[in-house]
Amino acid sequence: MSQSLTTTPTLARRLAIACQRLNNPKPAPTPDGIREVMQNLRCLQLDPIRAVERTQYLVLWSRLGPYDVKHLDTLLWEERSLFEYWAHAASIVLTEDYPLHQLRMRQFPLGGGTWNQRIRDWLAANESFRQHIIERLAEEGPLSSNKIDDLTVVPWESSGWNHNRNVGQMLSYMWGQGDIMVAGRRGLQKQWALAEHHLPDWYSQDALLSENEIVYQAAQKSLRALGVATTKHIDNHFTRNRYPNLANILAELVAEQRIIPISVQDDTVTWPGQWYIHADDVSLLENLSQDWQPRTTLLSPFDNLICDRDRTEFMWDFYFRIEIYVPKAKRQYGYYVLPILHGDQLIGRIDPRMDRKTGIFHVNAIYLEPDTAPDAATAQAVITAIEQLAKFLGAEIIQYNPDGIPVIWEKFLE
Repeated sequence: MSQSLTTTPTLARRLAIACQRLNNPKPAPTPDGIREVMQNLRCLQLDPIRAVERTQYLVLWSRLGPYDVKHLDTLLWEERSLFEYWAHAASIVLTEDYPLHQLRMRQFPLGGGTWNQRIRDWLAANESFRQHIIERLAEEGPLSSNKIDDLTVVPWESSGWNHNRNVGQMLSYMWGQGDIMVAGRRGLQKQWALAEHHLPDWYSQDALLSENEIVYQAAQKSLRALGVATTKHIDNHFTRNRYPNLANILAELVAEQRIIPISVQDDTVTWPGQWYIHADDVSLLENLSQDWQPRTTLLSPFDNLICDRDRTEFMWDFYFRIEIYVPKAKRQYGYYVLPILHGDQLIGRIDPRMDRKTGIFHVNAIYLEPDTAPDAATAQAVITAIEQLAKFLGAEIIQYNPDGIPVIWEKFLE
């Protein structure tokens, strides 16, 4: 195998999309299909906002098409092949990756600084409360936070929403340290259990890895989810910012030919910096030059493909920011905007809202990027994707805002 490779920006983008399972053919919309997707993504961000649908369900829909969301619950709470923990954000992750997430558990609260020292001091002052929670969970099994008495010695003080929310704070920190796990949900209410009770029988808690071995494995999983990436991209993905000694470990992986340096260039541009590809994805890259099967879909604003905003802007020339917390009058696009993936390009975004009371899926606007040709084929592909999402959400009607649709597309909505 060559010690260095070269590819084009187009193929680099296609590889990223293929590694994210966003090209054809789709995985099956079954529990096995979800497992297959998770093997690629490694994490699935959690977010409670349901203006369209919760992001964990949208990310899977973009890859599987219509599926039964109960399959995800089965994998989480019955099979327990997935669990909730912190990846690049609060996420659903693979139980087989539990040893990799133990790096954060062992170091939490992470790093120095006044804030982390404050957490350490608060935990030390309330050790008796922590022990009380452990005893309750050991005796009674999973409990929600509202079933746990507040026995803090020193209350949590904050100028924010979590002021004096002592039970929630303690549970959150115990989760960070790996003492407890989310063992189920009733709506948004988490059911907490001791980690040793919730982990499946096949998992051995004795499987402790060294810091270097964790980074050695996690860096490869991050790179495989990205397709091609720089050191910064790898560090910013999967177990974000938890790759100590990453540069040396990448050098070790290069020496072992587990990862391969790759140049990304064509006749007009060369991407700056050192890029890498995993050795196991070289054949996929080669196949994509002849066997590219594109599709058109809509992405959650928290989708794994675009969660690194700087990488998204560099690779696709697509500037994307979430405007949920921007005052309505100052929003450029909308509250919960879904980017449009069309083949190997991000061609625009839609501003939708699902009204579950009326069964109407509102499309407030469709915005196209300046270089997107608003032709018939593109229009039909985007409208089909909107219809498929509406069906998945259970909408009875799709209502387009006539003032928010490209004029040339209006005839396709009649």
